[in-house]
Amino acid sequence: MFEELFIKWTEGIKDDSIKRELVSIDGKCIRGSKDGFHERSLIHMVSAWSSGNHLVLGQLKVDDKSNKITAIPQLLKLLDI
Repeated sequence: MFEELFIKWTEGIKDDSIKRELVSIDGKCIRGSKDGFHERSLIHMVSAWSSGNHLVLGQLKVDDKSNKITAIPQLLKLLDI
């Protein structure tokens, strides 16, 4: 439900007034996401950020047995750039 509404909102603001510039791609570990009791490792995320529009364009969780480099192409496929 949230994903559908978010996509509709972003499509609604997509027009010629959007600043076209560089998109920053960065990977981060989510603080506090490691759970030793349940043997869960840290959650790694890759994000695409548009600083001119102050908007996260996309975010993807990195697979546990993968790395950020392999997740970036998947994130770029999600974006219409």
